[in-house]
Amino acid sequence: MAEASGPNTYTLQVVKEHNKSDDLWIVIDGKVYDVTKFRHEHPGGEDALDEVAGRDATTEFNDVGHSQEAKEMLKKYYIGDLAGGSVIAKASVSTPPPPTEQATTPPPPTETPATDATINDGEKVVPPQKQCCILA
Repeated sequence: MAEASGPNTYTLQVVKEHNKSDDLWIVIDGKVYDVTKFRHEHPGGEDALDEVAGRDATTEFNDVGHSQEAKEMLKKYYIGDLAGGSVIAKASVSTPPPPTEQATTPPPPTETPATDATINDGEKVVPPQKQCCILA
């Protein structure tokens, strides 16, 4: 008795080769679908599928908010799995978050230390912060 083989497995490179209106594959959640025959029936129009032809369309599929019925229809076009799983899932796991900008606060102004006295035209003058009393 022969063992049942698992589903076909396709690399993303192979999927990318099927990116034309008469040969249109997409990936959704790590599964590969040949939606060539569905293209003319797609309620969102042919262009919606043309835009994601030959690539992972998981984000676009989920963003539209397809119904459960639409998700069930996908099963009819399933041809295999993406080698290594979902491209989107991998990207979110392996891509580090973008760097955050840290607010930089300028250092406090540095004050020049006051000297005990300054010379002004040969006359000794005590700076105001060092005066102990005001002479009138």
